Amino acid sequence: MSTGSVAKTVKRILSAAQPQSTFPLASTSRIIISPPILTTRFSPCNCNLRTYSTQPVQHKQGAAPTRKKRTINDLHSLKRKKVPITVLTAHDYPSARFIEQSALPPPTEVQASSSSSSSSSTSSSSTPSPHPRGVDICLVGDSLAMVACGYTSTTSLTLQEMLFHCRAVARGCTTSLLVADMPFGTFLPSVTHGIEAATKIIQEGNMDAVKIEGGLEVAQLVSQLTSLGIPVMGHVGLTPQRQAALSGYRVQGKTSDGAFHVLQDALAIQEAGAFAVVLEAIPGRVGKLISEQLDIPTIGIGAGVGCDGQVLVQLDMMGVNSLGKGPRFLKTYADLEGTATSAIRSYVDDVRSGNFPEEKHSYPIDDKEWEDFKQVVSDVERDSENAQELRPLP
Repeated sequence: MSTGSVAKTVKRILSAAQPQSTFPLASTSRIIISPPILTTRFSPCNCNLRTYSTQPVQHKQGAAPTRKKRTINDLHSLKRKKVPITVLTAHDYPSARFIEQSALPPPTEVQASSSSSSSSSTSSSSTPSPHPRGVDICLVGDSLAMVACGYTSTTSLTLQEMLFHCRAVARGCTTSLLVADMPFGTFLPSVTHGIEAATKIIQEGNMDAVKIEGGLEVAQLVSQLTSLGIPVMGHVGLTPQRQAALSGYRVQGKTSDGAFHVLQDALAIQEAGAFAVVLEAIPGRVGKLISEQLDIPTIGIGAGVGCDGQVLVQLDMMGVNSLGKGPRFLKTYADLEGTATSAIRSYVDDVRSGNFPEEKHSYPIDDKEWEDFKQVVSDVERDSENAQELRPLP
C-alpha cells in the first residue's frame, strides 16, 4: 500500500473516532490543508487532500489547465511537425510571469470550454488548439544589459549580474525551457573557464541550458559542455558580443562566402552537440536553406520566416524604446513605454490635485476607537502644556 493510501486510511479511522479533529496527519505524502484550527471557535476546514507530488492537483471546472514543462525533445518534435517554435526573452520576475501567463488560454476561451463541456454530456474533452500554447523557450538574453541595465553594449554584463537576472526569471517562469546567454568573457580564456561559468548558470541561476555565441571557434566548448550534460544552444550569424569587431550590428551572410561561413558555423555547432541554434541578421533565403540543412531547430531573429522558430526581445516587442530606433526585424505588439509614461503623469496629477488617495484607498477605524484616540492625544497635549508651565526659568 502506498504512503498516500496509508495516510488516507489512518485519517478516516481517526476521523471516525474523533469527528471534531481537523488536524492533518504527518506522512511522506503532500497533504494540502490549513494549519491546525480550534473547532470550538471555527468550523472544520473543507480542504482537499493531495497524495504524491507527481499527481497534479484537480482543477475546478472552467479553470485553465497547467502546461507541461517544455523539453528539448518537444523542440525537436515541433521541428519535425513544422510547427514554428516560439522564443522570447525575459529579464526579471514580472517579465517571466508575463511569459508564464501567456501559456494559459484567455478567460473567454476558458469560459467557452466550460460551457461546452457542461452542455454536452457525451463530449469528454474540448476541441484541442491547433498549435501549442505559450512560449516554448524563455531566454535570459544578454540583451538585458542594454534594455534593462542601460549599458551601451552586451559586453558590459558580468556573470554575477546574469546570475541575478536568471534567478529572478526562474522564479517567474516554470513551464518554458529556460536558456541563458553566456556573458562576454566567461568562456574566452579557456574551455575550463567556460565549463565553470556554464555550471554556475545551471546550478546557481536555475537555468535548463546555456546559449553561446560563435561557430567553429567555440565548437570544442560546446562539445565539452554537452558531454557533461549541460545543454547548449548555439548562436551564429550576427553575434552582438563581437559587434565592435564586426564594425557594428551588420547583417551577415550577404555574400556567397559569407553565407557559406554562417552555414559552416551552424553545422559545426550542430556536430558539437547543440540542441538548437540562433540565426541572427542574415538574409531570409540563407536562413531557410540553413534550417533545411540542419537536423536541430533554428531560431531566427532577423533571419526570415524559413527558420524553425523566432525570437524577439520582450521589452522591444512591448514597445519600450530602450534602444531608440529598433532593428528592421523588430515588430512591436504594444506601446508599453507610452502607457507607463501616461500612467505616471496621471498619478502625479492626482497626487498634486488631491484626487489620490480617495476614501476607498484608506483604512477605516471604529468610531469609538477614534474618539478614544483623540482623547488620548488631547490628554498628552494637556500634560505637555502643564509640564512646560511648571518648568523653572533658566
